[in-house]
Amino acid sequence: MARTDERFRTAFNALLDYCGTLKRGDELPSELALARHLEVSRTVVRSALDRLRDEGIIAWMGRNKSLLRTPKKSDRLVVQSDQISQEELERQFLDWILRFDVPPGTSLNVTELARKFRVPAYGLQEFLASLSRFSLVSRRPRGGWELVGFTLDYALELSDFRLMLELNAVSHLIALPDDHAIWKRLAELADEHRRLAEDIDERYHDFSGLDERFHTAIGGVVRNRFVAEFQKVITLIFHYHYQWDKTDERERNLAAIGEHLRLIEALQARDEAAATSAARDHLLTSKQTLVSSLRSHALA
Repeated sequence: MARTDERFRTAFNALLDYCGTLKRGDELPSELALARHLEVSRTVVRSALDRLRDEGIIAWMGRNKSLLRTPKKSDRLVVQSDQISQEELERQFLDWILRFDVPPGTSLNVTELARKFRVPAYGLQEFLASLSRFSLVSRRPRGGWELVGFTLDYALELSDFRLMLELNAVSHLIALPDDHAIWKRLAELADEHRRLAEDIDERYHDFSGLDERFHTAIGGVVRNRFVAEFQKVITLIFHYHYQWDKTDERERNLAAIGEHLRLIEALQARDEAAATSAARDHLLTSKQTLVSSLRSHALA
């Protein structure tokens, strides 16, 4: 995440405040504990810790993080007060659902959420109305909104639709010229996958974000407004609901990393048959995981 991002700046300043409560030599909590305390992803926490280390505020060796000096006022970053964009609202809303396991049927308090996401209440109302087109949220009979659960039929239909979209994207990608930006992006994603696999015990929760970036990069080669609209639905379903079932999450994520790398290698080799097969196998796995998680959640 870029350090100019407002979310990073807010989290970094909050981490400075936390360090201000410590004494020199005190140990900082784990990345996971800090992420929970700051209500951000561990990716943001690591970026903030990187800057603290660069500024000589902490020492960071492996899992050990200790305070070297008390933060100063000059260490703080400027945070813009402008309201976030619609695109950023969508990202934060989906991330909030993903990180905090908001269950179906949860009442969505517009006033609280507007304050949380730094948007006017009417703007949040419009955003929720846009999600209602896909049956992601619904109005309560007596007013207000709630998050809607997903039926098995809904999940199966969406999975089949996703398969059509991504196989089409694979065919488009294979035909792109060597100087297209996607080839560099695939190389970067392959490196990210390998790094995550090496650190899977500590970072397996981070796979959801990488999975989203991976599928967005592949789907992004097809310029189609309808595909972009349904990406919201696909993101919410496959990067949130299938994680209801926490059983073997590390193993499932590690296996998915291998499936992604198989697809990337086939794409880089311009082998359409192998790429199509890899994509189909991976999406079938995702579908099975989604169906399993829906059934597990129904029995919970």
